[in-house]
Amino acid sequence: MELLKNLPEMDLMRSEKMTLVQLIIPVESAHRAVSYLGDLGLLQFRDLNDDKSPFQRTFVNQVKRCAEMSRKLRFFKDQIHKAGLLSSVRPTLQPDVDLEALETQLAEHEHELIEMNANSEKLQQTYNELLEFKIVLQKAGVFLVSGKIYETAEGRELDDNVYPSDYPESASLLEQATQSGPSISSGLRFISGIIPKSKVLLFERMLFRATRGNLLFNQAPADDLIMDPVSSEMVEKIVFVVFFSGEQAKTKILKICEAFGANCYPVPEDLTKQNQITQEVLSRLAELETTLDVGIRHRNAALHSIGFHLTIWMNMVKREKAVFDTLNMLNFDVTKKCLVGEGWCPIFAKPQIQEALQRATFDSNSQVGIIFHVMDAVESPPTYFRTNTFTNAYQEIVDAYGVAKYQEANPAVYTVITFPFLFAVMFGDWGHGICLLLGALILIAREGKLSSQKLGSFMEMLFGGRYVLLLMSLFSIYCGLIYNEFFSVPYHIFGDSAYKCRDLSCSDAYTVGLIKYRDAYPFGVDPSWRGSRSELPFLNSLKMKMSILFGVAQMNLGIILSYFNSIFFNNSLDIRYQFVPQMIFLNSLFGYLSLLIIIKWCTGSQADLYHVMIYMFLSPFDDLGENELFWGQRPLQILLLLSALVAVPWMLFPKPFILRKLHSERFQGRTYGILRSSEIDIDSEHGSARQHEEEFNFSEVFVHQMIHSIEFVLGSVSNTASYLRLWALSLAHSELSTVFYEKVLLLAWGYENILIRMVGLAVFAFATAFILLMMETLSAFLHALRLHWVEFQNKFYGGNGYKFKPFSFAAIADDED
Repeated sequence: MELLKNLPEMDLMRSEKMTLVQLIIPVESAHRAVSYLGDLGLLQFRDLNDDKSPFQRTFVNQVKRCAEMSRKLRFFKDQIHKAGLLSSVRPTLQPDVDLEALETQLAEHEHELIEMNANSEKLQQTYNELLEFKIVLQKAGVFLVSGKIYETAEGRELDDNVYPSDYPESASLLEQATQSGPSISSGLRFISGIIPKSKVLLFERMLFRATRGNLLFNQAPADDLIMDPVSSEMVEKIVFVVFFSGEQAKTKILKICEAFGANCYPVPEDLTKQNQITQEVLSRLAELETTLDVGIRHRNAALHSIGFHLTIWMNMVKREKAVFDTLNMLNFDVTKKCLVGEGWCPIFAKPQIQEALQRATFDSNSQVGIIFHVMDAVESPPTYFRTNTFTNAYQEIVDAYGVAKYQEANPAVYTVITFPFLFAVMFGDWGHGICLLLGALILIAREGKLSSQKLGSFMEMLFGGRYVLLLMSLFSIYCGLIYNEFFSVPYHIFGDSAYKCRDLSCSDAYTVGLIKYRDAYPFGVDPSWRGSRSELPFLNSLKMKMSILFGVAQMNLGIILSYFNSIFFNNSLDIRYQFVPQMIFLNSLFGYLSLLIIIKWCTGSQADLYHVMIYMFLSPFDDLGENELFWGQRPLQILLLLSALVAVPWMLFPKPFILRKLHSERFQGRTYGILRSSEIDIDSEHGSARQHEEEFNFSEVFVHQMIHSIEFVLGSVSNTASYLRLWALSLAHSELSTVFYEKVLLLAWGYENILIRMVGLAVFAFATAFILLMMETLSAFLHALRLHWVEFQNKFYGGNGYKFKPFSFAAIADDED
């Protein structure tokens, strides 16, 4: 026991030692101190104002100002994106800008942009109207020329009620064209305009119903696309001319045009007037185009100037908002001259934090230094593992199940090897493993480039697990060499086969079998098993027994880790009444089965292990006969069976009664504090109060222990059976590979036609890539994940801690990305 305690600590095995610290910061240096701590990123502040709403906190106005500046910066970013410009990713550093100065600067830029946008919208709307007017003049004029049968007096446009007629006498021809003569009670009239193509059918039907068919509707598609001022999209439109008779029909038609968003424009019947108005419209369009171009260039120049500093401004505002949000978590002392904060930090980071606080005091010219001292903690500290790019993905796999309790044994240490290995047991094929290896190497080779890019959700997950993929591919190659499968094809890599056919033609290899004529194949499965009569029974037996051995070994590792947890937390009860009976129960049954498997492999015995294990329970005293593998097997089985039966009440009964006895003695004053490391307060979470430790409900403790014991006993059986998925998925992967190779590739290669061969090769490549390399990889990954989360981690891992989340500007930038 003492020897184990004196062993050096394994990196990543336990979370970093944490301490609760208190900061007393003068007001004048508070902002700079918190900013320096954000750069350091090693202190997690506690919210001391948890009972206050966000609007009752001290720095709420500064937070609102930062939020408003963030809104303006998002507005600038959207405008730059709409304009098709690129903001500078690495702008030249400008001198430090004060927050008030930046706020004023952003307000000026926003006002300028809003004003330019408003002017641009007005000009664009006028330009669209003139463009539509030009198109209507061109298209409607054709209808009017072809309809000279209408009288000039009856072909007037719209009257004074529709288009104003109070223009001065010196008005231009365009303005005169919008005037109409006096209303005529009878005669043929027309209304011309333009409408989006998507509405024209319904528009025509509505006009026909409103006038009871007393109209003539002509239409023609516009030659140019017109920009929608609302959505800024180019819309296809239709020019229409409606001939009608009567004042009442005109009123109805105008209302329908207004309802459908159709724009009506007057068109004179006189060709001379039409040409003159068209020329005037064209000249005004040219002027507007020039004005719009100048406005767009001016606006783009302003946006380019903003985009040059946009990244710096956004980072600055995000940092300032994070600083003020953190300051809102601190309390003012009674004198209102100091801020008091509390937080968690790793013990190794204390010198760095103190150095940052000293720099903040010096840089802010404060006369009073910042007080930094360690406090006693009631609640459990956060969990913090220092990982690198290689171990981070494995730690994330473990944390997805649950964050480790403070200083609890970390499964990620073993997951680094066991996870890719169990994956490879199910995926073993060194041809497929090489394909995965190439993908992993590409991701690792482009690591620097891809890490700075914004990837899709799937690609981001794949890139984050690139080192997991690397080890999975390497272990897949290793297991594939053991299985001797290269895209399901065996090769004589390590020498000649140990078997040969009974006759020269090998025609009876599948029916009669092979004979052994030399020593065993040196590494992995002998290639001669492929296609033989006993191939499937042999591989099934091998992989099934191998799965049980791996499962029992990993479950034993989990129970052993629970022993190290108990030693670390000084919990002797768990060692005596949990670890010992669990080891006895598991190994009395399934450890014994593993021993029988190894002995059978070593001796070549023909004993039926199913019969041995079943009758170990049904008839433990009967003679084993031909199923006896070694001398003394029957008395050993009886002893193991009795040990397993004794282990169940050993797990169930002693611990609750001992806990009750120790609890009662504690409050009689004889053994005060003996339960500090027992389960009474081990299960207490962060935020729980001290008075909960004094509560002891025997029935709850007993029921909890009973559930735990029953779960372990039943789980030992179900978990061992669950490891048979290694055998099942390995067999499925092998058989699928064989089917695609023999029934697709070889079948197509049997034809002399090159086209059929190419089609077969394409189908084989598609099936290999999408079914074997994608679906099978995902399936094996998920099954390996389940084996670690359920079968392995439930033996020792609580996973009820919470992560260390320090105040860090780097983490804020990553979250935004």
